[in-house]
Amino acid sequence: MNRMVNRTRLRWWRGEYRGTICRFKDGEIVCDDALNFLNALEEECADVIFVDPPFNLGKKYGKRSKKKDCVEESIYSEYMTNVLKRGVQVLKTGGTLYLYHLPIWALRFGNILEEEGLSFRHWIAISMKNGFVRGNHLHPAHYALLYFTKGKPNYFSRPKIDIAKCRHCGKDIKDYGGYKKYVKDGINLSDYWEDISPVRHKKYKYREENELPISIVSRVINISGVKGGLVVDPFIGTGSVLDAAKSKKMNFVGADIEKKFLNIAKTRLSKRDSIDKKKRNKNE
Repeated sequence: MNRMVNRTRLRWWRGEYRGTICRFKDGEIVCDDALNFLNALEEECADVIFVDPPFNLGKKYGKRSKKKDCVEESIYSEYMTNVLKRGVQVLKTGGTLYLYHLPIWALRFGNILEEEGLSFRHWIAISMKNGFVRGNHLHPAHYALLYFTKGKPNYFSRPKIDIAKCRHCGKDIKDYGGYKKYVKDGINLSDYWEDISPVRHKKYKYREENELPISIVSRVINISGVKGGLVVDPFIGTGSVLDAAKSKKMNFVGADIEKKFLNIAKTRLSKRDSIDKKKRNKNE
């Protein structure tokens, strides 16, 4: 697992990184604060940056006994602002930055990204009907995935998704009429994703807390990632983004401040390497 990375792939560090590095054949992960991690990277090195910070907000962190964080809203806002500003510096010209957050924070942080010179492309609404109605509000039913680029994108691929079928009869839910022949290979992906389910069952989760569905990041990597490019993830959690990057044959570098999540990600990425090795051996 801790094999040396090819020298040409170590150019993402500004100098010698002073922390402990876990190396894989196509990337590295470290146990570090997100801002410290981004400050240690070279500017203009990332093709894709995916930012999925902790966002169990609406009150102070720490009200739930299982959460160790206890951060005032103003402190959180200032910290994330600094993370995003540094992320813009780390992003290549033509690169892509995605921010996954609650709509209220996406609105605030999206303005900051525009002020820093990024070009807004999409507010992707990801259907997640698992919230609770509070006060004089509508039922929250989506998370926001903001899609920004640093100028004209170097790479963009528009995926197609399968036509929605009735789970009972197997027929198309929508009547496409005379256009059916044009959608037989799938329909163009829109900025409303309702075909992705949250990871809730413990059988499919790597941790007790909410987990980012790999189907989201796999789609993101397919849209903006290119083989041999670099994915940067300052909040790796259980490693979903990096796992998707490996599937696309991209290089990656990421960090998480919690060692338990780093260990989960290490195990997950090592399993991915083992699976890939078995596939290669089978094809030889």
